[in-house]
Amino acid sequence: MITDLQHLRDVYGEPSQRVLDKELNHLDRHCLRFLELSPFCFVATSDGTTVDVSPKGDQPGFAQADGSSAVLLPDWPGNKRLDGYRNVLKNPHVGLIFLIPGLRETLRVNGPATIHEEPEILAPFEHRGRLPITVMRVEAREVYLHCAKAFLRSGLWETDTWPEKADLPKPGEMFKDHLKLDGPALSDEEIHGSLAQTLY
Repeated sequence: MITDLQHLRDVYGEPSQRVLDKELNHLDRHCLRFLELSPFCFVATSDGTTVDVSPKGDQPGFAQADGSSAVLLPDWPGNKRLDGYRNVLKNPHVGLIFLIPGLRETLRVNGPATIHEEPEILAPFEHRGRLPITVMRVEAREVYLHCAKAFLRSGLWETDTWPEKADLPKPGEMFKDHLKLDGPALSDEEIHGSLAQTLY
């Protein structure tokens, strides 16, 4: 088992200077364009003891840049667990990974986060007459493009590698078993139809 940094470096070696130099402390024009086209990101948080990674998604550009210094993420109605937000209140450091369908590279943005309910911050995210509940602002302290190796290995965007729909896990059955519910499991259509009524 590896328990110290020197042992870890002995196993992996040192990163190239180019890998270190690619990190920015702001959002440049390429990063801004990436955000405009991204409909999905992962948000990683920790309270120092536990860790949470939450998916966030909407139409491309749902996450907006606050100039070149920060990313703004709207939060719409959800399950109210608030796992990530509770972590941010204890430990503000957040990691974001943005994806664009079909692109194998991802954009990473790390920095301290704050949670906002001020009307002037919510207003730019108005959708169908509704406002998000809050907006999380993440400072762009560490910004860099992550290489494509994970996507090349997994073939994530290659549809011919995807499993058949009939072989996919059934969310309704998972919910039924995890919650120990009686009665038949809900179908995908029933679950997604219900969720579609409360997206905003």
